[in-house]
Amino acid sequence: MTVWGRTPHSTALTAARRARELDELAAGGDIDVLVIGGGITGAGIALDAASRGLRTVLVEKHDLAYGTSRFSSKLVHGGLRYLATGQFAIAQESALERHLLMTRIAPHLTRPLAQIVPLYAPGHLARGVYIGTGYALGDLLRLTAGTSRRILPDPGPISARTVMRLAPAVRRDRLRGGVRGWDGQLLDDARLVVAVARTAAGYGARVLTRLEAVSAVGDGAVLRDAVTGAELAVRARAVVNATGVWAGRFDDGVHVQPSRGTHLVVDAARLGLADVSLTAPVPGSSSRFVFSVPAPHRRAYIGLTDVPAPGAPPEVAAATDAEVDELLDVFGGVLQEPLRRSDVIGAFAGLRPLLAGHADQPSDLSRRHAVLTSSSGVVSVVGGKLTTFRRMAEDGVDAAIRHAGLVAGECRTRVLPLVGAWPRERLAEVAAPSRLVRRYGAEAAFVAGLGAGPAAACGVTAQELEWAVRVEGALGIDDVLDRRTRLGLVSADRDASRSAAASAFERAGVSPI
Repeated sequence: MTVWGRTPHSTALTAARRARELDELAAGGDIDVLVIGGGITGAGIALDAASRGLRTVLVEKHDLAYGTSRFSSKLVHGGLRYLATGQFAIAQESALERHLLMTRIAPHLTRPLAQIVPLYAPGHLARGVYIGTGYALGDLLRLTAGTSRRILPDPGPISARTVMRLAPAVRRDRLRGGVRGWDGQLLDDARLVVAVARTAAGYGARVLTRLEAVSAVGDGAVLRDAVTGAELAVRARAVVNATGVWAGRFDDGVHVQPSRGTHLVVDAARLGLADVSLTAPVPGSSSRFVFSVPAPHRRAYIGLTDVPAPGAPPEVAAATDAEVDELLDVFGGVLQEPLRRSDVIGAFAGLRPLLAGHADQPSDLSRRHAVLTSSSGVVSVVGGKLTTFRRMAEDGVDAAIRHAGLVAGECRTRVLPLVGAWPRERLAEVAAPSRLVRRYGAEAAFVAGLGAGPAAACGVTAQELEWAVRVEGALGIDDVLDRRTRLGLVSADRDASRSAAASAFERAGVSPI
């Protein structure tokens, strides 16, 4: 269902498709590339490989975007923060990948976001110069990437009155003005993962969730179906490990040093329904900030921490009380009425898969990705960040092709739009409610055309719930609530929506697992 060029195959991920492709996998057949991991990196690798004409299979132990990928800050970073630590190549790479995402790959899932840094006396002039210089350097990155000012406007100083208008909850005492910069925002990181995976399926990849890689070597793996418990051994010409902080399970030579990033969820009304990112510098740091991000369902996210997470990575990370207190304390410094614990209606935490290195703080570790090949022949793609997933995937597939001697076409993902993609300036043409257009792009009309049924919390329609089951690969109620709609971030929303999600499975004629 891509708009700027049709895919050779259907992009719909369904329970029936999973069953059929799992049977085909068990029956044998050639596999060029087996990808382990259904986060943004694995989905990107599957799309890159399949679009080059390689016979590709992606397996994921749980659901798409189950681990780290759904717990990001929902930003498409242009690389500004990496300039502060001298990582110029990464900064430039980030700006270019942001440009591709916002202009070609997923304009329907991205948008420009104003970042407001309020300036308070005393010291407002010096801080304004420092922040302004940083934003100017970031704008230079925008220019070198070729991103138009129509998409990301010029940064610059703004008056105290403008700060208060854009961020109504801002602290007014001694406010002397502010600096406004711009970056990209994802509507939803999990939706991006699903869109990439579906597009990969459209180019022939088999995308199989609830299928765990029990073990893997360079030419195959043992897989276990989490639904039935059945195991099968498969052969592949190349095996790519894209499991992030869990990469060491398949290559003991990979050393990842995870850090935990925590965000709070609050009612957007508590921040005056601001449609900007209000930013507060972390005391004692020149490159770290706590900031708000407008979110779906009239929510706002506030993040983020950057603390070491030693030990075996959990399946799903959890915020600590200390992190919640830190975020409330730092962000409270720019609010007229600081947030209280009772304002926090949810929280989420993700683990960054940072490459191990020598640094005092996790924030000082490089965000560069690496492609490593183990003694058994497994190719691992580790490190990196969500914004640069496409480049990570390209490098990973290039390495797999070289290692296995595969015959494949050139990388095409710089110009491949994802399902639902439509030019930003023409999104108003899509004949569907604007709320659906913001979430589904050109596919919004198909979503709106589904039948009636019970709605979920926060205005999530019955059609959205059913679309998640019929098209987006949701196999269970938690898939719908936690990763297709994000209602699960707030316990009250989850509880109020479970019956509606169950009804969507009934209308689709399948049973949730």
